Amino acid sequence: MADQFFDTIPAFTEFKEVVQKDRYRPLPEDWLIGVADVVNSTGALQAGRYKAVKTVGASVISAIMNLDRDASFPFVFGGDGAAFAVPESRQDDVAEALAGCQRWAEEEIDLELRAALVPVRDVLAAGKQVSVARFQVSPGVAYAMFSGGGIAWADAAMKAGDYTIDPAAPGTRPDLNGLSCRWRPMESQNGEILSLLVIPRDPETEVEFAKLVEEILSILNREAERDGHPVAPDGPTYSWPPQGLGIEVSASRGTKSKLSRTLAIIGEQAVPCFLELFGGRLKRFDPARYKLETTQNTDFRKYDDGLKLTVDCKTETISEIEKILSAAQETGTAFFGLYRQDSAVMTCIVPSPFTNDHIHFVDGGSGGYALAAVQLKKAIAAASD
Repeated sequence: MADQFFDTIPAFTEFKEVVQKDRYRPLPEDWLIGVADVVNSTGALQAGRYKAVKTVGASVISAIMNLDRDASFPFVFGGDGAAFAVPESRQDDVAEALAGCQRWAEEEIDLELRAALVPVRDVLAAGKQVSVARFQVSPGVAYAMFSGGGIAWADAAMKAGDYTIDPAAPGTRPDLNGLSCRWRPMESQNGEILSLLVIPRDPETEVEFAKLVEEILSILNREAERDGHPVAPDGPTYSWPPQGLGIEVSASRGTKSKLSRTLAIIGEQAVPCFLELFGGRLKRFDPARYKLETTQNTDFRKYDDGLKLTVDCKTETISEIEKILSAAQETGTAFFGLYRQDSAVMTCIVPSPFTNDHIHFVDGGSGGYALAAVQLKKAIAAASD
């Protein structure tokens, strides 16, 4: 029953409710917070390794899901990493999965992934809280929202070298079945793709910060189609050859040869491309339905100790939001970082193409959250000088 904690939280379906405190439940004290991120992701992104960074960031979620498909746990994707929570009873298996992801990232993708498991008790002892809400984006998928500052504290502890997980033995590979990135990049239809991070300056500004979030969401609701959703209403576009083919081969081949797994992925992708071109469906697979579900299941907005958005909106709308956030930063309500780009990209975890529980992480196509975080860190550093 401990694994079902997330499923017992009453879900909400209107994202504006994300700032309502009664939507959140405290994480049990006998749980662990997991955090992971790509070391020097900024350098990798500047070198154009967008898909590699995002796939490695999502790999930890995929690996933990594949430990037990019936074990529900809250998680959030951060672009170059992820955060999640699991019961302490799962510590050994989860640590092993994280260690495998680290070794795989190093040997197959040439990226360093750091990871840590932090006891919730230690977070509480440090004066932070970890509360979780459940945002239902579609009948098949609900995403976790985190508040209280505990995730940020755990992330800082990891970067300081505390609670860290060591990489597994050379040659170890995690189970990353279902991790893929086959869609074409999604070009902006309204002006620019905005990746936005907004965090409260301190707990004392909680009320003002909630009002700030509501104002930003209201602007997007008023000025952007579908609240700035970056994916087309009928879904993204299939690509041929599959996007991120080499990365997916490395993630999913297991003990198979790269050639055999490459041919298998090409064959898998040929089916929806053919069906979309000529119409129709194949047994239980309906490509039009799957694409619609992909749009519905996309995590383009989230709350992770602050507001995180990847939205498609007019350039003047971005300027309006930036002006409001600059004023809020000046008055001490919040810190923010943003990054503009022409497109968004998607990283997916698809347990089965025949069910509606496939999940899709969206981020800016040329830096996204990771480069918005650079601006955010500069603002925090400037305030502390």
